[in-house]
Amino acid sequence: MGEAYAPRRVFTRRTFLGWWLASLLTATVLTGGAPLLIYLWPAPPKGQKKTSIAVSIQQAIDQMPSGTAVKFNSPTSPNSAFIMADGGGDNATGELAFGGFVSKDEAGKVQVFAQNCSHLGCSVAFNATDKTLDCPCHGSRFHLNGTVLHGPAVYPLAHLSWKQGDSPTTIQVEGIVLGF
Repeated sequence: MGEAYAPRRVFTRRTFLGWWLASLLTATVLTGGAPLLIYLWPAPPKGQKKTSIAVSIQQAIDQMPSGTAVKFNSPTSPNSAFIMADGGGDNATGELAFGGFVSKDEAGKVQVFAQNCSHLGCSVAFNATDKTLDCPCHGSRFHLNGTVLHGPAVYPLAHLSWKQGDSPTTIQVEGIVLGF
């Protein structure tokens, strides 16, 4: 019988130029676009890591009277910050806070909040007379459970994820070591 001939693949000049131009265009886009990726997805600074940060507070949580709040700051050696668990307004989930409050409301419920006001991020302070957390910048006031007493803030204070530490005056707060 006759031999079966396989058709030979022949590249035409048009096919070659099409592949060559596609390769050239791809190389140009990658060469020009790769440096832009550094600005879109920057690498975290060396030494930065998410961890639980031990914080000392002035008074044991179980000994705090109802209607009080205790302020605490993030450690400065190494530089650390707390990660907001929720929030609204100027406080978004995942944003950083450098201080917070452990509060026990009138019902005896303990909560931990970031010190940042949800209006524009100023640091709130505990008002022992009125038993509120007050923002000195624009006058927002918050109940000890974090809800807004009166604005201009419209969102409650951001919570911090926490658990009791090894001692009664220590809490573990979710945070980040900044690495500098």
